[in-house]
Amino acid sequence: MRIGIDVGGTHTDAVLMDGSAVVAVAKRHTTADVSTGIRGALDDLQRQRPFLTADVDAVMVGTTHFLNALVEADRLARTAAIRLCLPATAALPPFTEWPQHLRDALHASGHLLAGGHEFTGRRISRLDVAGLRRIGERLGQAGVQSIAVSSVFSPVNAEFEEEAADVLGQVLPDVPVSLSYRIGRIGLLERENATIINASLRLLAEEVAAALHGVVRACGITAPLFLSQNDGTVMDVETVQEYPVSTFASGPANSMRGAAMLSGVRDCAVVDFGGTTSDVGMLRAGFPREATSAVEVAGVPTNFRMPDVISIAIGGGSLVRPGPPVRVGPGSVGYRLSRRGLVFGGDVLTATDVAVAAGRADIGDRSLVRHLDEQLVHDALRDMASRHADAVNSMRTAPGEFPVVGVGGGSALLPERLEGVGPVVRPEHYAVANAVGAAIAQVSGEVDRIFTIPPGRRRQTMDEARQEAVDRAVAAGAAPSSVAIIDEDDIPIPYLPGEATRIRVKAVGDLRIARTRAPEGAIP
Repeated sequence: MRIGIDVGGTHTDAVLMDGSAVVAVAKRHTTADVSTGIRGALDDLQRQRPFLTADVDAVMVGTTHFLNALVEADRLARTAAIRLCLPATAALPPFTEWPQHLRDALHASGHLLAGGHEFTGRRISRLDVAGLRRIGERLGQAGVQSIAVSSVFSPVNAEFEEEAADVLGQVLPDVPVSLSYRIGRIGLLERENATIINASLRLLAEEVAAALHGVVRACGITAPLFLSQNDGTVMDVETVQEYPVSTFASGPANSMRGAAMLSGVRDCAVVDFGGTTSDVGMLRAGFPREATSAVEVAGVPTNFRMPDVISIAIGGGSLVRPGPPVRVGPGSVGYRLSRRGLVFGGDVLTATDVAVAAGRADIGDRSLVRHLDEQLVHDALRDMASRHADAVNSMRTAPGEFPVVGVGGGSALLPERLEGVGPVVRPEHYAVANAVGAAIAQVSGEVDRIFTIPPGRRRQTMDEARQEAVDRAVAAGAAPSSVAIIDEDDIPIPYLPGEATRIRVKAVGDLRIARTRAPEGAIP
């Protein structure tokens, strides 16, 4: 059995799964300390379907801790960025285009040194080791808590980043170092930004990992703990402490993976209808379609793996404005819905009240919304349907109808069909699809870099890239026999010599679990 948990801003959802069957579900309000909400959800699972802790093979958690910390510019480490590049790229130093409040929160400092490579892997200049040592010593005196290292075209040749990590490890043995080639893709500034963000979250990641580990162990569960990452797969706690940035979009990714599993539809649009917003994305072969361009996070352009998602300001707690015309959102009562919504005795007309009045949901006291004008209810539902259809259509890449899977507690507000798109499917347990997605998560390995392909060796180069992706998945914890290639692209780069081609290959496999079993007994 597996336990999947998704810690959202409003609710903490949990499921107990026996194979592919959902045998218990729980939904609790997220608490300020998070641990209390998780413990309550685990207790609810135990009451619904008593189980032995020894029977739990793994616990998978999706969390918004790190994204929230960045958005709120809170609990971030004092971070320095070192770019290995000179004499190139000096015109745009580290932290270019960063919001000032984030720069201030990180006590940001950027440093340029000789180093870097051309796209072919040839060196731009030798690494300035002596200069790197001097910078490291100054950073130590300044109290820097984390360092981000980036080198020009390091996804092609990472030798200087690795060497820099060794040098800094000697000068500052207690300061974590994040390397850009392990985090981002081709594109220096965006990759560097992603690495800086990752570095700023390293200390918080240690705290969060310890807290999550502690609450699971306090419940008597000794099964290994994993955290969800942006592509709908998982990584172990130790990896999360090194790469917290990989968890940013775990919520939407989990919901989409859960939608695929619960509905049985592997190629479709997914609408995750929450309390404040709806996330709209596309599934391809059962996995979220990834964004191919730079993605802004808290106002910072990045290029690490993120699902291609559009968020619209419509949720179960959205305010309904009578108009004319009738408009839903963008304001929302959020987590105060249970106090402010009409069906709960409150004084604010929300999308949930409209759903109850229309008979699409059975929440609260329906008699409190019987007075609502039928045309108002109709127009509000039409507004929500129209805006969701527009969002889905903006994501499509081909004509024709295709299914839409609605998940999340608010998906009851969707019609049976989105005009101009296709039928809406609401599978069983749709309200906790995010926790289901966490519970079924697999392990991935990816290659994304520029290859110089000699004449007649394109097929061999592709095979080598595929094998490297498989090897990375196995190294991350996938069972070797289960690994398969689920996505690949090769894009020739014009005007560059040597048949330069950007090759991207992604492999996914089932999690390989080996653990010491817990003593017999249920959660205390």
